[in-house]
Amino acid sequence: MIETVDAIAQVGQGSLTARAVEPAAGEGASGGIGDTRESACLNCGTRLTGSHCHSCGQAAHVHRTIGAFYHDLLHGVFHFEGKIWRTLPLLAWRPGQLTREYIDGRRASYVSPIALFLFVVFLTFALFNWIGGPVHFDNNKNLVLAKGGATAEALAERRIADLKRELAAAERSGEPVAGLDSQIAGAEAALAGIRAGNKQKLPDEIAKADSPGDRNLAELVNVGWRKATENPELALYKLQSSAYKYSWLLIPISVPFVWLLFPFRRRFHLYDHTVFVTYSLSFMLLLLAAGTIIAVWTTADFLVFGLTLYVPFHLYRQLCGTYGIGRFGAIWRTSALMIFAGIALTLFTAAIFALSTT
Repeated sequence: MIETVDAIAQVGQGSLTARAVEPAAGEGASGGIGDTRESACLNCGTRLTGSHCHSCGQAAHVHRTIGAFYHDLLHGVFHFEGKIWRTLPLLAWRPGQLTREYIDGRRASYVSPIALFLFVVFLTFALFNWIGGPVHFDNNKNLVLAKGGATAEALAERRIADLKRELAAAERSGEPVAGLDSQIAGAEAALAGIRAGNKQKLPDEIAKADSPGDRNLAELVNVGWRKATENPELALYKLQSSAYKYSWLLIPISVPFVWLLFPFRRRFHLYDHTVFVTYSLSFMLLLLAAGTIIAVWTTADFLVFGLTLYVPFHLYRQLCGTYGIGRFGAIWRTSALMIFAGIALTLFTAAIFALSTT
């Protein structure tokens, strides 16, 4: 019960934080109890000529009732002035159109990238706090993975069985088998790693170095790791807390990689790439939240697989719509962006680990 209340509180906090950076539009209506009906703006004193002050933007008529207060609260948490319901469909299916329109200045109908990102970050981490993570520890500090670890082991075993059947068929027909042998060896090594990770004593060291120059860095990493393994639950909490607080680092980490896709296109600026990255990260976090719900509360693993396949398609559509490039240009840039995303995520994870263990 406490976790549920805490999760709801985090969503509310995230919504209100996003609301604080999102320009208001359409607030206020005349008439009713508590309506002040002023002739001059109560905020800046400018003479009123419409429903809103043309100088500071405040609503002409300010309601002073408890009902109006809670209406504003619910509006801030759930509606974003109604913009959220116009933004999410475009973000999901026409992300390029949404990104391009925001860059070109057509913004009044949509939630801004940073406001949406803040809300989605709060929503995602509130969800993780509520349902719990896939990792926990037993009394002997053994690492225990939940459903994901068992599923990964079963899939790895199935893959090895399929490869061995292909190998047997190739041997009977006299076809080359060197490639299949290497695939089987790799799959068996992966399976061994999964089985070791599903339940094992945490190692004392995770970094090794041969050269003297790297030994200091390796020792620094190992010192942080040993501190973390002294209290794994606290270490996981710190990791999650750091990832939550520093999630915005994903934006500056990712923008240079997008710039590398258009190094000689002067009409595209860092601002364009920043809007692209922020909207894209917001959608990927929403996709992660949806996949987590499906994986935890259902047995429809094929839906999780479908969401995973949608990631490159979404990037492809956003690249096409945002930058107006052709099919071939969007395909190779999508492939490169998938690699860059892995690098950016690795850098972010390393930064979070350093911030959590030092």
